[in-house]
Amino acid sequence: MKQLFILLSLVGAIGISGCQTFDAYTGEQKVSSTAKGAGIGAGIGAVLAYISNKDESSKTRKRRVLQAAGVGAIAGGGVGYYMDSQEAKLRQTLRSTGVSVERVGDNINLIMPGNITFVSAGHDLNGNFYEVLDSVVLVLQEFNKTVIVVAGHTDSVGSTEYNQALSERRATSVANYLLSKAVVAARIETVGFGETAPLADNGSAEGRSLNRRVELSLLPITEGS
Repeated sequence: MKQLFILLSLVGAIGISGCQTFDAYTGEQKVSSTAKGAGIGAGIGAVLAYISNKDESSKTRKRRVLQAAGVGAIAGGGVGYYMDSQEAKLRQTLRSTGVSVERVGDNINLIMPGNITFVSAGHDLNGNFYEVLDSVVLVLQEFNKTVIVVAGHTDSVGSTEYNQALSERRATSVANYLLSKAVVAARIETVGFGETAPLADNGSAEGRSLNRRVELSLLPITEGS
């Protein structure tokens, strides 16, 4: 009897060669000098580790995602094409928005900088960002054979406890917006990583700005034995 499981493919250490980041304004592949120093993919790496370590009851719930969405799983040989098509649609949709699209194996990561996503120093969504999230929702609904992990991240300014709580509140704000737009609740997992998964050096203003973000990780659900 076939069972459904989340494809969590991450071969080896996550580094520059394993990721493709595209400039949100041009759609071209881009690796910033700051990201080169830290290694891009830190966020998706944290998400994959988090998902793989979930308890069995949570894993079982994930296997019910497709039933809740009313769709079938991605056949094993078609996952690459499915995610390629979704990536292309997201890159086209998110140009000129400030949101970056990162690809790691068969997973897609949307990096949403805090300065455009939230009101200053808060966790409420910036009203100007609603339209961007609405465009993301359309793609998520079209490509509905994925688990969506909404992860909050902060810089290292302030206490560890404060940053952890802020990252959780910001992730929840984005997740709640997706839910309000009828994205199937069973597909969404929300987590805060605080300051533990930086993209860049917190010793510079540029690095701290990159680290304040919410990421949407899209993990394909495949069919296996």
